[in-house]
Amino acid sequence: MKNKTAAAWLAFVGGPLGLHRFYLHGLGDTLGWLLPIPTALGLYGIQRVQQFGQDDQLSWLLIPLLGFTIAACALVAILYGLCSPEKWNARFNPHTAQSAPPGQTNWFTITAIALALMVGAAVLMASLAYSFQHYFEYQIEEARKISQ
Repeated sequence: MKNKTAAAWLAFVGGPLGLHRFYLHGLGDTLGWLLPIPTALGLYGIQRVQQFGQDDQLSWLLIPLLGFTIAACALVAILYGLCSPEKWNARFNPHTAQSAPPGQTNWFTITAIALALMVGAAVLMASLAYSFQHYFEYQIEEARKISQ
């Protein structure tokens, strides 16, 4: 029996590591094994900024990977939480009744949805702002080099 609330919380908290995929699809899930890669690359980008400073161009590409992965997993948590009990049980608990308790929505599910919405939106906006800021700063610097 796959619980909708547990899946939503796993997608929100452990999504960048693929925990929700392993919970729902088992350890043989390819996407579950691939999710930690952009997470690790984003963490490596943060480490590069701390080591080389904000002028490191590789970190400009790597850090948004982490943010976009976190935002995507928050979106998955929202989608899991908003799934109707009938649809949830038909997909993940096909051997049970459509109104079985694992597919029901409760306050823990609502809390996961609300937190995923707040954190996911904040991380997505921060990742976009970081990306655009560094891109435009790079463009301005290149334009200055050309004009001199």
